Amino acid sequence: MEIINLLLKELEDELNITKKFLAIVPVEKFDWAPHEKSMKMKSLVVHIADLPSWISLALTTKGLDFETAPYTEPLAENIDDLLKILEKNYEQGKTELEKATETDLNDRWVLRMGKQVLADYSKYETIRHTISQIIHHRAQLGVYLRLLNIPIPGSYGPSADDPNF
Repeated sequence: MEIINLLLKELEDELNITKKFLAIVPVEKFDWAPHEKSMKMKSLVVHIADLPSWISLALTTKGLDFETAPYTEPLAENIDDLLKILEKNYEQGKTELEKATETDLNDRWVLRMGKQVLADYSKYETIRHTISQIIHHRAQLGVYLRLLNIPIPGSYGPSADDPNF
């Protein structure tokens, strides 16, 4: 079960980095977006906090159909709410991952919109895609924060805003 242990370690590492980013989001900028085609800050940070829920979803279902189960954004009014969403989803994903076997990771998981297949992955690939999405959207948040002149925390080492850098 080495791959599961590696995924658990990676998930924990990304949780800790993500908490640093969510903790500095300015609530008064929740309705702000850098461009008309960009998500509003609030939708972006709620999405980031919600993404770990896809790990338990991947491990406890065979897929998701947005036509029959449309996405409902969790309610978050402040940073405390965001961090609670993140922690709850992380704990659920971690719990399901700890119960999984490597054989479970080979099973298929399909994301669709009715008859249109959006993704057809193994459960392992779904988990890795989820972690990649957390990283991707957290980097997007970093751009939002930079444009608002908010110092960026380090992710995998110091950032340009680290006084020791």
